[in-house]
Amino acid sequence: MKPFDASGAFRVAIEGNEVRQLGVQSAGVSVLSQALAFGVQLAATVVLARLLSPNDFGLVTMVTTASLLLTSFGLSGFTEAIVQREKINDSIISNLFWIVVGGGFLLTVGFAATGSLLARFYVNQGIQSVAVAMSITIFLSSISVIHLALLRRAMHYSAVSANVLVGRAVSVVVAILLAWAGWGLWALVAGAVAQALTQSIGAWTLCQWIPSRPRRVAGTGSMVKFGLSIYAKYCLHYFGRNMDNVLVGRSFGARSLGFYKKAYDIFVLPANQLNGPLWHVAVSSLSRFKPNSAEYRRYFLGTLSVLAFAGMGVGTDITLVAKDLIRFLLGPQWDEAGRIFVFFGPGIGVMLLYGTHGWIHVTIGRVDRWIRWGVVEFVATGLMLLLALRWGPVGMAIAWTASYWILVMPAF
Repeated sequence: MKPFDASGAFRVAIEGNEVRQLGVQSAGVSVLSQALAFGVQLAATVVLARLLSPNDFGLVTMVTTASLLLTSFGLSGFTEAIVQREKINDSIISNLFWIVVGGGFLLTVGFAATGSLLARFYVNQGIQSVAVAMSITIFLSSISVIHLALLRRAMHYSAVSANVLVGRAVSVVVAILLAWAGWGLWALVAGAVAQALTQSIGAWTLCQWIPSRPRRVAGTGSMVKFGLSIYAKYCLHYFGRNMDNVLVGRSFGARSLGFYKKAYDIFVLPANQLNGPLWHVAVSSLSRFKPNSAEYRRYFLGTLSVLAFAGMGVGTDITLVAKDLIRFLLGPQWDEAGRIFVFFGPGIGVMLLYGTHGWIHVTIGRVDRWIRWGVVEFVATGLMLLLALRWGPVGMAIAWTASYWILVMPAF
């Protein structure tokens, strides 16, 4: 795709019924690609769980809990700014590109420099070198943010989904081969770097656009402000959703964190398969309707109904079979993860519903209200997790389930 014409204006204009049609098609493609990616990831999990120890997974999680927040700089915020804005041009988008890449470079250097602090916090010197290596993923991810956002604005979700799938497949192959060769936790690190590199190369190949030099252009400041507001909300959400990893890792060590993280990953699996890919499709589609229109409400409620139908059933099924499933897939050394997951299961369905309230805030341009709710969410969830810490990983799982049931109606 070549996103801009000779005058610098965005080429693709989508309106009316075409939005609904493309929205449905894009949602289907996104969910299908996520299902394929899940199959790839499941195969990797089964193999890697037998080649690596819970301690290896726990050590990498200690680092990625921090690095993934920085990797999302630009991806969460500037993507929505580009998709939601009524009109964009080459000059404004070029400015955003240099801002995101510059920010990514600074965050990469900063994170690599803080490796010693992480090692001191977790009382494990091996974390420092892992942090330096994982910092590379921050910069590699930043160089593809704008290209992927332009593809999403044009609703080329099949291309975006294919790029994600290829990146994940490359990551899995690299991680398995290196784990088989005895690299230990470095196999996971290498897989993460390979995924970021592959997806960046794919984004530049699919969206054939070269940014121009930065210049003063009206509208850049407002888009940066909008993007940073979204990222601020994302940070609040991320801190709230990853505080448990920090608490478990600091209090109970890498091995316990390895078990807990595997249980948590299964807990959020339905959300990653559905809410994740549907987020960008929903924002792209709903942004083209007037917020108070019947079309807007019908589109949103239709999607919400599907998520409710799928989420509650999936949550019940996974809860009932998780202990046996984890033992069958990962082996008896992961039985503790299955025991923890039993307490996560009842929160799966309501978590899917809860994740959609952000669609409304973003598509009507009220990020300020979303941020205020994010503060409430952060405080409430944080207090529940702190209170539950005395009961270990099982207590944290109970706190998560309770938090979604308590917050879902106030959020809407």
